[in-house]
Amino acid sequence: MPDLSVLDHVVLGYSPIIDRQRAVVATRLTLFPARPDAAPDVAALQQALLQVWPAPEGAGELQLTLRPLQPKPGAAPAPAGVTTPVSLNIAGEALLGAVMHAPPLPHLMIEVPAFMATEPAQAQALQALHAAGAVLLIKGRPLAPVAPEVLACFSHAVVEATEERRSTALPGAGVRQVSTVQAGVRTAAEAEAAFQRGAVAVLGWPFDDPLPAAAARSKVATDIQVVMELIQGVDREAPVSQLEGVLKRDPTLAFRLLRYLNSPAFGLSAEVTSFGHAIMMLGYGRLKRWLALLLASSSKGVNARPLMFAAVRRGLLMEELGRAQSDAELRGEMFICGVFSLLDKLLQQPFADLLKSVPVPERVRQTLLADEPAGGPFGPYLELVRAIERESLFDIRESTERLLLSPGEINRALLAALRQAQQLDG
Repeated sequence: MPDLSVLDHVVLGYSPIIDRQRAVVATRLTLFPARPDAAPDVAALQQALLQVWPAPEGAGELQLTLRPLQPKPGAAPAPAGVTTPVSLNIAGEALLGAVMHAPPLPHLMIEVPAFMATEPAQAQALQALHAAGAVLLIKGRPLAPVAPEVLACFSHAVVEATEERRSTALPGAGVRQVSTVQAGVRTAAEAEAAFQRGAVAVLGWPFDDPLPAAAARSKVATDIQVVMELIQGVDREAPVSQLEGVLKRDPTLAFRLLRYLNSPAFGLSAEVTSFGHAIMMLGYGRLKRWLALLLASSSKGVNARPLMFAAVRRGLLMEELGRAQSDAELRGEMFICGVFSLLDKLLQQPFADLLKSVPVPERVRQTLLADEPAGGPFGPYLELVRAIERESLFDIRESTERLLLSPGEINRALLAALRQAQQLDG
């Protein structure tokens, strides 16, 4: 096992990189050093990240992993089990400098601030990194021209919308030759506008879209109704034959559920072959959490893909944050709370309406219906997760202090959750 003590000296946040098809093709991991002048052990940090994003074994897989934003026309999708890459956004010059001068891991992308790309003193280090196989992204619009040999080191430019709009005022900056990933996206409309401007991907969680008015809400899809009915049946511990009859109405759902239950993240010692077998092995209580995951991942809307990606990770992270508790039931409820925290966005209905047909534990209900962001029994944990998704150092620290947790505990929980999520995705 790697030495994870390095995680005590950084603060982590993360967000998705989303392509035109609204698929999450990479994860951005933001690293804040605990102190601005601190430079944690880079080798130990790389080993910790390798537990979540292992290096691909074959050269073909490596190419798929490194170039997800620019697929070749007609190229097949990445094979199952190939993890999406990670882009490291290092918010500290000392730590970034240490990473840049360490032997690179080619499948870990590195974001480099634009001002560094214009500094002659950095040119040699950037070219050496590129020659060693590192994938570099330039972050921001440079205010001065970038030397052609340095610009050639970058595969993409990560640009805020405000920088994109003023880019025409930067003649000669040269970044127009590099494909753009627009950062700061918070709505589906902002994502679409970025793609219309030519971005190959967007960076951020599209969480801020308002719910439609009651008259504009679409009817709940049949497969979602099936999952809701299953959750209700499991909640009242209905006979197995009755529940299997419900599931037979949608064989695709049955396949997806069994795929979840047999994933490495679930860790069962024997393969689950049927819904009845799952109840026998797990019991009604444990099965309910995986039905929650199935419900949150059942939306058909293309813009829901990043939300489903987030819901899975929220549930797993909430559960990991509660792992210090000896109460398995509490951890299960925290998992359901995290998964369901985006259910209103996924199903386009307010929680007050949804929870009339989806039974949840009382502590989860109180949290989801709370008037304040950190309200309800699990509210402080959910607010910490939101801070991590916002990559907000101040908010992460504030939530950490409120929960009496250490940065290392939270970082370990986050990486464990991201590792499990990748196992489910594969």
